Amino acid sequence: MSTTILLADDQRDIREALRLLFKAEGIGCVAVDGPAAALDAARKQRFGAALIDLNYTRDTTSGAEGLELLRELKKLDAELPVVVMTAWGTINVAVEAMRHGAGDFIEKPWDNQRLLSVIRNQLALASSRGEAARLKRENEILRADGDEDFIAASPAMRSLLAQLDRVAPTDANVLILGENGTGKGVLARRLHARSARADRTLVKVNMGGIPESVFEAEMFGHVRGAFTDAKTDRIGRFELADGGTLFLDEIANIPPAQQPKLLRVLEDGELERVGSSRTLKVDVRLVSATNADLAADVARGAFRKDLLFRLNTVELRLPPLRERGEDIGALAHAFLARFAKRYQRGALRFAPSALRALEGYAWPGNVRELSHVIERAVLMQDGEILDEAALNLKPEATHALAGAAALAASESMSVEAAEEQLVRQALERTGGNIQRAAALLGLSRPSLYRRMEKYGIE
Repeated sequence: MSTTILLADDQRDIREALRLLFKAEGIGCVAVDGPAAALDAARKQRFGAALIDLNYTRDTTSGAEGLELLRELKKLDAELPVVVMTAWGTINVAVEAMRHGAGDFIEKPWDNQRLLSVIRNQLALASSRGEAARLKRENEILRADGDEDFIAASPAMRSLLAQLDRVAPTDANVLILGENGTGKGVLARRLHARSARADRTLVKVNMGGIPESVFEAEMFGHVRGAFTDAKTDRIGRFELADGGTLFLDEIANIPPAQQPKLLRVLEDGELERVGSSRTLKVDVRLVSATNADLAADVARGAFRKDLLFRLNTVELRLPPLRERGEDIGALAHAFLARFAKRYQRGALRFAPSALRALEGYAWPGNVRELSHVIERAVLMQDGEILDEAALNLKPEATHALAGAAALAASESMSVEAAEEQLVRQALERTGGNIQRAAALLGLSRPSLYRRMEKYGIE
């Protein structure tokens, strides 16, 4: 949002005095001498706020010209904060101005500190409204997109959706676990859309992208002067999400020193902006996500156990794509339709060999990788049929079950027996290292543990 204000006053000395005052405070100012010039400027440029006189040359006492200008400015931009100013201040004029949408009222002669405080508050309000409007538009877009990527024919996904539908209407905090690319953000949006807060804002924060030095200011906001670059008040992410849902992606990346501050907000629903002693109450439903093993992080002291308890009132595990074999074909067709439309490629379809290749691939990058593979194929392939060569899959990424099937076919054994043999071989080759064995087989650690339990491997 702009931090430049529109100033309208018919006295040159007042315009110059205010322009210099704002300049000293780092606030831009476009000064004009009357309503016509003010409206012309507002049509040409977007302002963070407007400071307008109520009385001009036509009439020096009633405030009618200023009220008319206020109404016209609001017609141009309903969200523009407007502060009105007059030397003929009366309660009636002030009430009338506020009724027509003025954000505040200043009498001449003004007090510099009060005037600056009012203008900063209005600029901060404009900034928060602009951010809220952006988030509202994003949420509308997300709702319009629907659940086209949320295909759930596999047993693993049907079970997950049943859990989600039970917890979504509540205000319970939810922790979403899953590998990179599995769609944790999509799941968070679905959770919000099915909650009682669906008509309020969903605010997403990538915790891995916030430097520790500005963590508090970003999450809790700050007041002007709280630190060197704090030129104006700023609303934090918790306040933006008040009444709605706050989605903290990559939650494991919160620095240890900042974790107690987050815990306090989760426990009490209270925060203070940086540089302020005023306590604010917020009502936020928290959804977090990570691909990390938070239990292991707790064990080594990198993550607070009490914070983990606050985050995972309910824990949802999003399975990797290799455990969702029944969904791969449907997802591939959905991505094919989307990218064919985006790049105006007409009616495209998969060759049978391409579908077999997609279903036999291990998908280390999960749904995100599948999307990228299909998009690249749509862009690069000539003709209407996408064959296996167009997919350009990495030959080394072989699904454990696909490998088991091939071994069973060549050695006349059951698929389960072949799979057990592959698991034992992987563990032997890695010296019992679960992480390396899982990677070798193209499985997640939990998937490998389940197979070890199934076959009695210790």
